[in-house]
Amino acid sequence: GIARDLAAAGIGTLKADPRQEPVTGAFDSPIGVTISSEIAANNAVPAFYGRYIRGVKNAESPDWLKARLEAIGLRPISALVDITNLVTHDLGRPLHVFDADKLSGDINVRYATNGEKIAALDNKEYELSDSMVVIADQAKALGIGGIIGGEETGCLEETTNVFVECALFDPISIAKTGRKLQVNSDARYRFERGVDLQSIAWGMEVATHLITEICGGEVSHVVKAGEVPNPRNSFDLRIDRILELGGVAVEADRAIDILKSLGFEVSGSAPVITAVAPTWRPDIIGEADLVEEVLRIVGYDKIPTVPLERESSLPVPALSPMQKRVGLTRRVLASRGLYETVTWSFTDSRWAKLFGELKEGLYLANPISSDLDIMRPNALINMIAATGRNQARGFSDLALFEVGPEFFGDQPGDQRLVAAGLRAGATTERSWTGSRRDVDVFDVKADAEALIEALGTNAANVQVNTDGAPEWYHPGRSAALQLGPKNVLGYFGELHPKVLKALGVKGRVVAFELFVENVPMPKKKGTARPALKASSFQSVERDFAFLLDESVKAEAIIKAAKGADRNLITDVTIFDLYAGKGIEDGKKSLAFSITLQPTKATLTEEEIEAVCKKVVDAVEKATGGSLRA
Repeated sequence: GIARDLAAAGIGTLKADPRQEPVTGAFDSPIGVTISSEIAANNAVPAFYGRYIRGVKNAESPDWLKARLEAIGLRPISALVDITNLVTHDLGRPLHVFDADKLSGDINVRYATNGEKIAALDNKEYELSDSMVVIADQAKALGIGGIIGGEETGCLEETTNVFVECALFDPISIAKTGRKLQVNSDARYRFERGVDLQSIAWGMEVATHLITEICGGEVSHVVKAGEVPNPRNSFDLRIDRILELGGVAVEADRAIDILKSLGFEVSGSAPVITAVAPTWRPDIIGEADLVEEVLRIVGYDKIPTVPLERESSLPVPALSPMQKRVGLTRRVLASRGLYETVTWSFTDSRWAKLFGELKEGLYLANPISSDLDIMRPNALINMIAATGRNQARGFSDLALFEVGPEFFGDQPGDQRLVAAGLRAGATTERSWTGSRRDVDVFDVKADAEALIEALGTNAANVQVNTDGAPEWYHPGRSAALQLGPKNVLGYFGELHPKVLKALGVKGRVVAFELFVENVPMPKKKGTARPALKASSFQSVERDFAFLLDESVKAEAIIKAAKGADRNLITDVTIFDLYAGKGIEDGKKSLAFSITLQPTKATLTEEEIEAVCKKVVDAVEKATGGSLRA
């Protein structure tokens, strides 16, 4: 390939390889070749050539051959093995040589039987299935077709008669077998990427020349099974497309010369020519590939540097608003003491089933491992598993987050961006002050609300729906965050014990999920900051305690108190919750403070009392509670 490119660029002339000239056989091969009907029907092995060579001497390779192999990091073994390695790496044509005296009858290309085993040349034994192609004789499998040969029929120093294999294999079949068996060989690497279809003929001749020149011997006629495909992939090339796609104007005659020198058969003339791809170029699939071939020889350095046109003199932002939002999300969560994790976008289907019903399209056709066989339907799964691994190593106090996609289908758009976090263990390290406490749902609720605020939405407007959390959260200890009845911003709460147990986590874990794309984008504002509205008057705080039903939410009290006088009341804070002795069953006492901030004049006692009365009336009306004496 390199020699052909150099010749096309005008650096020398491509020489014909004399080793590809046919060798006349002196006798009929005593070993025949057949391809099973199942293999032929699936086109798994389109063609198989073989040749018997008798009277060889498998001695040490000559110095020139050993030097070439050592130059690319290969260790010389013996002449017959070294020859197959040379042809594989030099010409991209894998071969295999059997010790003919170790074969039992003719060669048969067939599918393996389930459970059939073979000891390979890499000193490993492989158990095969009925989807794998094997090269076999009448007694057993000799090698895994197109991937690796068997140890039992390998060539040794005492080998005197050999049978040379040169075949074509289906790339997809080779890839599947190689992945199942985890075999990475030079033959597999080339066959699964596609070899020159005509190389089955000239590859046999090259191998024959090298074996007879180095090892001697007498050759038989070639035995053949199957037919060599001869696809004629023809593509039209509009000459002006070279300029349109590549940015370089190339004359038609120059383009035609380049393509011909690269092995294409070219017909027609400008403005449209037709090129037939050579058999060694299965990667040519369209007009753009022909443009690339021409440009590669002309030289990519000939492509002029052209600045992109701008609609204005102002630079275009490199990041979209959503991309900026992702970066802001990471900074906010990190500033709250959470450590960022970057986990796989796929997970274990056994875990994923705990997070809702799974669609068939989420399963991976070719997972990198058996425990990563499905796209993750929830971003918490891998973080929970990571928590279990940390606990097993003695790290029990954790605060983790991840910003990334989770998947709920196999169609475009069937994924969403989520910011998920979890906390486990205690909030602080052990201290003599005794201030250490375990994490709870309010810690992750604060994380979620802080993120909502940072993204430009007032967290006070977000409703907490205690009946809206999904089944992987603990019922009664979790909730959904919503803007209105339909827009769910996320969830927070304690994770369900069955989920934690399945993923190997001990103790309590609290978590949150925020769907970043569901949080409304802030309204566009001017570039100037709004004026600071600072008051020079003293603020006033007043405390209240109400007797309420246990079912009343603190959120209802806060909203009612703030709504009593939005001009003066700037903050409402819950500071005490009590139930027990002195409080009747089904009731609770909730205490809160309000902050009054005047802006025009210091408040009089009468004005303060009037606001306090409004607060009491508003809370009693909203909750049905009563002010405690």
